Amino acid sequence: MPAVSSSAKRVRTTVRLPRPLYDEARKFVDCSPAENINDFFVTAICNYVKMLRRKQIDAAFAGMAEDADYLKESKLIEEEFSPSDWEAFEISEKDPVEAYR
Repeated sequence: MPAVSSSAKRVRTTVRLPRPLYDEARKFVDCSPAENINDFFVTAICNYVKMLRRKQIDAAFAGMAEDADYLKESKLIEEEFSPSDWEAFEISEKDPVEAYR
């Protein structure tokens, strides 16, 4: 279950956890594919970091919704590609065998 490659450089550190959190994590290790509590924490931290990155990306895209220049350019691109988008849609709706006859 390791979320990073086994060849990645490792750093040893110490963390202090609330006992109830540690106990709950330990229960999951006992019934999960994680080989040990360390693998469990590495996977959990990797997943948390991925979630934070996604939130940062989402926040950046959210700003685009209010950017007048971006919206104008987006609309122009949409209009320019509208005929080919429609053509692609029509092709996708056809019987796959019929599309190539």
